[in-house]
Parts: sequence; structure tokens; C-alpha cells
Amino acid sequence: MGKIAFVFPGQGAQAVGMGKDAYESSAAARLIFDQADEVLGYSISKLAFEGPEDELRQTANTQPALLATSIALLELFRTQNIKPDFVAGHSLGEYSALVAAGVLAFDDAIRLVRARGLFMEQAVPSGQGAMAAVLGAEREALQTLCTDVTASGALVELANVNCPGQIVVSGSVEGVTAIVERGKEAGAKRVIPLDVSGPFHSSLMQLAADNLSAELAKVEFHAAQVPVIANVHAKPVSSGDELRKLLVKQVVSPVQWEDTIKYLIGEGVDTFVEIGSGTVLAGLIKKIDKSVQIISVNSAAATAIVAQ
Repeated sequence: MGKIAFVFPGQGAQAVGMGKDAYESSAAARLIFDQADEVLGYSISKLAFEGPEDELRQTANTQPALLATSIALLELFRTQNIKPDFVAGHSLGEYSALVAAGVLAFDDAIRLVRARGLFMEQAVPSGQGAMAAVLGAEREALQTLCTDVTASGALVELANVNCPGQIVVSGSVEGVTAIVERGKEAGAKRVIPLDVSGPFHSSLMQLAADNLSAELAKVEFHAAQVPVIANVHAKPVSSGDELRKLLVKQVVSPVQWEDTIKYLIGEGVDTFVEIGSGTVLAGLIKKIDKSVQIISVNSAAATAIVAQ
């Protein structure tokens, strides 16, 4: 019998209507959304269920809405009595993974991700940072190009190493523009500028990391009940204190998603359960290894299918 990992999506997976059927069909899921609304002091559930989309896409709203959706669906899925051997989350999804592993209480996590979203929005003045998806380039070649561009005075760094042939870069507008123009030097087939509100997972986010660090210090972190594979280095961590430090580092470091999935497969994981909005992670995992089983629990209906 192979091992199971629960994985949780991050920003970009959001969609108006997410979590609505879970809310309507499960008292446990409803409790999660009600708790989120109460902690935040506004209806994040209404925003997730009904939009408007432009408001849902604001980082400070997207992050708590996605967390609430993932944990509501997790509550629904827990009725199947399937226990994970590992958990991991993509960027923001790491907070869902920490709730799933018993490291963070849900109300603390929702408060933290709302603050994280605000800090990330505020860290870099609008129009000064950018991100782009680089398709078809090798990691080492792209890293070399980023180093070269940064040395010329326009900062750009690897932000998300998602899967073979898909890496996101982040940094100054000048730096990211240079990668758009010079991507072919690193073997890129296409470079697509992303519609984001800041240069996430780059060193330009240091102010956000510092502010987040102060918030994280106020919250209790427990030892993980199952190992959490951290974004920063794609290794298992169970210490609450260590996981707290890594959340600060994560804001300014690349998300090592490809390495995370490869590590898990190396540890004998052959089933990945993606819990949350959409199927973004399923798509990435398939590009890393086609042979593993991937189940996307993104609605109450999907949970019912798993039960059969």
C-alpha cells in the first residue's frame, strides 16, 4: 500500500462559487466559513460564494477565502477516514497544510493569512513589481539569466519552481521585463506576464516578511501530527517553531513545488489528494509524474465520488 499526501492550493486557484456546495451540504464545513466570517469581521464566505470576482482577486481577500474553502472541504473529506502520511501546500496553501497537520488553529490561520495578504499588497508600491511564467526553460539556465539580469541592476528571481517547464519569476518591473525579452537565452518557449499585485516570493517582499514575523510571534504553533513538506526547502518538518520560521522565509523565497512532489514520491507517496478550489495542483503533479494517482476534492460532489 502506497502512502497518501494531502496537498492544498494557493493563490491563483480561486473562483467565485468555491466552497458553496460544501457550506450547503455539511454542518462542519458551514462552521468553518462562519468562523472565518466572525474572526475577520466581514463575510469572506459571501465573497467566496458570490464574488464580485475583482474583490475576491484582491490578495488580502483571496488568501483567507482560499484557506476557508480548503479547510471546509477538508472537514467534509475527513468523514472518509482517510489519513495522510504527509501534507504540503503551495505558497498560501502551506497554511491550510499546517491546519490539517494540527500545527495551527483555524482561527489563528485565517487571521494570519488575512494579515499576510495585506502585508504582501503593501510591501511594494503599485506598478514597481511584477511576475511572469516562464515555459520551457531549464531551472539552472533560468537561474543564470536571472542572476545576470539582477547584476545589471534590475532585480529578478525565481519565485515558483512548479514543474518541469513551468517556473515563475518575480522582481522589479525592469527585471521581469528583461526576462520576457531575453527568455529564449534560457531556452524558454514562452514568457507570460502575470496579472498579480506584487512581486511575490522575491527579496522585494522583505518588508512583508518582517511584518508577518511579528504577527506569527503572537500565535501558538504546535508540533505537526504528520510531517509538513516546507515550500522553502522541500523537506519534512514537524517542529512548530521551525515551521513558524519557515513561514517568514517563505514570503521571500521560491516555492520549491517540483522538489516537494519529487520528495514525496521518493518517500513512497503514490496518491495525492488535492483539497481546495480548482485543479491547479493536479495539473502540476501530472507534469512531474504521470504514474501517481491524483484526487481533487474541490466540491461536496467530488467528496461523494471519492466515497464510492
